[in-house]
Amino acid sequence: MPRRLDATDPADREAALTLAVAALRAGGVVAFPTETVYGLGARARDASAVEKVYALKGRPPWHPLIVHLGDAEMMDDWACVPEVASRLAEAHWPGPLTMVLRALPGVPKGVTGGAPTVALRVPGHPLALELLRALGEGVAAPSANRYGRVSPTRAEHVVAEFEDTPSEGDAALLVLDGGPCAVGLESTIVDLSGSSPRLLRPGGIPASALAAVVGPFTSARGAEGAAERPPAPGDRPRHYSPDVPTRIVAAAELAFAPPDVAVLAMRAAPPTRSEGAAPWLELGFDASSYARDLYAALRSLEASRPSAIWVEKVPTAEPWRAVADRLGRASGNPPQPEEST
Repeated sequence: MPRRLDATDPADREAALTLAVAALRAGGVVAFPTETVYGLGARARDASAVEKVYALKGRPPWHPLIVHLGDAEMMDDWACVPEVASRLAEAHWPGPLTMVLRALPGVPKGVTGGAPTVALRVPGHPLALELLRALGEGVAAPSANRYGRVSPTRAEHVVAEFEDTPSEGDAALLVLDGGPCAVGLESTIVDLSGSSPRLLRPGGIPASALAAVVGPFTSARGAEGAAERPPAPGDRPRHYSPDVPTRIVAAAELAFAPPDVAVLAMRAAPPTRSEGAAPWLELGFDASSYARDLYAALRSLEASRPSAIWVEKVPTAEPWRAVADRLGRASGNPPQPEEST
């Protein structure tokens, strides 16, 4: 059973951080909040600790991890840093941006998935930064959930996800509770390892905001593009998925959802929805608040054990692009990437 460390109360924060840093230095795994989702962290240069992360998640060894850093200057310890990466770091770090760069010799294969690239980011959550800076080294941290499942945005999600994980004494998974995540969706991932920037995953920073710094960038598309594309977290066609069938439907179809089907919509349930039917959750029409609440809503609907979940189709243009991507992958039908931005 994971051990929750409450860092939401200032009186407990220092003690919780001390325990978390000690656990990481001892080769343990600590779940901690970022502004995007909770991460499942281990010291990135500790091969045995990184193996524990893969084992806990059930993550394939070829699927790379993001190395979280306390500040942008630490990039030079991990990668060849082009000028464009420095400009993006200055504009958007700390924040929900991950950069894929050419890895330096000696970067552990456990965090790169065997690729010649490494994914780096400086998170924007104050507690995450305190943890990383107190530790003084990089932390490899995928989302703190079983592989392919809905990402956690609250400490209780992490505890529930790993409640059946066996532990012995001090080896228990520690969960550093910093409250709900403010962004709620994973970071934007940009590949800077080639001749031009490419968008690998939409996320917490809109593509237009990145393009304002680096100019147009491309998004790999088709078989030829996919062959050139470096591996990136969350790039599977089915990911971020509840344990029940999930389907994207048009707004007009929602009224015909059977009583045993849960609904995630932008609008309120119609008066014809029968009393006692599976839950209907309304997330509204604001993209930022929808993104913040999305994963908690999916977890809540899943917990009601419906026969399926129907999700109202959302717009695909900014600022909805990252939401549309996650919902598409949750249903196994991700949107096709834009050719360029």
